[in-house]
Amino acid sequence: MTTGAAPARRSWLQQIMGMPVSVHVRGPGARTDPCLADVVDAVFAQLREADRLFSTYRDDSEVSRLRRGDLTPARCHPLVREVLELCEEARERTDGWFDAWLPGGLDPSGLVKGWAVERAAALLADVDGLDHYVNAGGDMAVRVAGPAAPPWRIGVEDPRDRSRLLAVREVRCGGIATSGSAARGAHIVDPRTGNRPDDLLSVTVIGPTLLWADVYATAAVARGRDATDWLAARAPDHEVLVVHRPQDG
Repeated sequence: MTTGAAPARRSWLQQIMGMPVSVHVRGPGARTDPCLADVVDAVFAQLREADRLFSTYRDDSEVSRLRRGDLTPARCHPLVREVLELCEEARERTDGWFDAWLPGGLDPSGLVKGWAVERAAALLADVDGLDHYVNAGGDMAVRVAGPAAPPWRIGVEDPRDRSRLLAVREVRCGGIATSGSAARGAHIVDPRTGNRPDDLLSVTVIGPTLLWADVYATAAVARGRDATDWLAARAPDHEVLVVHRPQDG
């Protein structure tokens, strides 16, 4: 019995927004399409532009200028205004567990990464016949071009042992995002108190879009131990994997 050859694949990697960002494509034109390299360059360029506008680590970003009061929302770049509007929608969708206006100042990072990666990855849909995913520090925007193509198989890292996988999921189109303390410690802020909750080691959310998967994962970590039930009620069209911190005693 013979089987067809595996489809051609190709990948690119750059360091953007303080993390590794990789672009992966699969399909007949992965190594031959003359337009592909230019599209991938445009993907990375869009992500660098998002970093320029939204980075909380760059003094000259529009987010940093908003935090200092040097800039008003009305005078921001249109993309910044779009994100601020999405942040307000996210606050409403999550009952306030996601809020870009934290006690320490404006920080839309929990929405920006998913939004920016999804927006940039959409450029790859213009290359006919290619499946793709864009992976930014473990958060992924995924697309399979046609019904005959197999899904992408995505491994979910176990935060208790990052050399192991917690699960493997097959994803055709949408987004997968993970928030938690395994890689960066307890960095997510409870917008109601300013504290850094650590009840959960990780929350992974898989859904139709990376933007909302990222928001819900961030909000769930902020909410804490009942995040599974809460997300089932707030986002029933999303799959959720939660790892709790073991209780003392």
